[in-house]
Amino acid sequence: MAVRSFTIDVEESVLTDLQQRLALARWPDEIEDSGWDYGTNLAYLQQLVDYWRTDFDWRAQEQLLNSFPQFIAEVDGQEIHFIHVKGKGPNPLPLLLSHGWPGSFFEMYKVIGPLTDPGYYGADPLEAFDVVVPSLPGYGFSGRPRTPGMNVPRIAELFKRLMTEELGYDRFGAQGGDWGSGITLRLGQEYPDHLIGVHVNMVPLNLEPTEGEPSEEEQYWREQLRRFQSEGAGYSHIQGTRPQTLAYALNESPVGLAAWIIDKFRAWSDCHNELEQVFTRDELLTNIMIYWVTQTIGSSMRLYYETTHSNLAPYKVDVPTGVALFPREISTPPQELAGRQYNIQRWTTMSAGGHFAALEQPTALVHEIRAFFKHLRP
Repeated sequence: MAVRSFTIDVEESVLTDLQQRLALARWPDEIEDSGWDYGTNLAYLQQLVDYWRTDFDWRAQEQLLNSFPQFIAEVDGQEIHFIHVKGKGPNPLPLLLSHGWPGSFFEMYKVIGPLTDPGYYGADPLEAFDVVVPSLPGYGFSGRPRTPGMNVPRIAELFKRLMTEELGYDRFGAQGGDWGSGITLRLGQEYPDHLIGVHVNMVPLNLEPTEGEPSEEEQYWREQLRRFQSEGAGYSHIQGTRPQTLAYALNESPVGLAAWIIDKFRAWSDCHNELEQVFTRDELLTNIMIYWVTQTIGSSMRLYYETTHSNLAPYKVDVPTGVALFPREISTPPQELAGRQYNIQRWTTMSAGGHFAALEQPTALVHEIRAFFKHLRP
């Protein structure tokens, strides 16, 4: 099947059904004055759902999403939805941007313009990119995998084939965060002849403890991981072991879906415990709606199961690697440790921002992407 154009056009019946479900929501109780300690705060979620019911305009957000050229390609039997915007400059560099969970391709909407048309944004047209933003398999408007094995290396393979076989880019750059960072780094490891360089804003490491006394930076990082595993990784264990069981609830209840996703946006962003200091309500709800209208929360969570049960061996990346490390990221390892696994050519400790870098700090992320790839362009 050839690449075909795609336009988002959600049936009105889906939106009517959503309104009915929101209106009939059954709210749980919560411990008095507990804030967010037990999970998503009741008062905040009720306010967000009230806005969802009365003021949120999906058709306006749909129009925003459709302002980017979208396509679907069948790659080795898997349908991949993606944005593809050609750069405005003398020699645009192809760049693949990969998102993670619980995000979506929508995360990139603020960076696509500056990356593809730098001249319009006051930068050098020589730094233009052809930008490709896929929805991960099982996410959003991509197809839902029907067989086991859709793990990070498999997605990297599909994205490489999308770029080379379907779009005709023999060599390209890649960037990503969350699952997108793993996909990006795997692209560099598996396909070095096709990758000019890889850039990430999250740094997954698979390293043995340092022999002797670890540095203060390594001790801090390992304690950071310990705290996250103890207090913040319950979602990952559930999604990595019983995603189907959870899917029934989240696919049935839009309020439950919102609560599950919003909890992560608050916990992982540099929002100082105030979500709407960083994200607008429309941004939060548009991301949630992409999961709701496509019914992909279950298939998106299966990526955790596939990864948990893949028994993947440690790997190294030799292609040039760039890192933008945002202070509120889940894991902030020392550069020295990352250098054991990756060929670090640029490492920048950012002044603000968290896990959802393209939404939280788009200007800073664009600057880092431009700076890293500037010396790698052919």
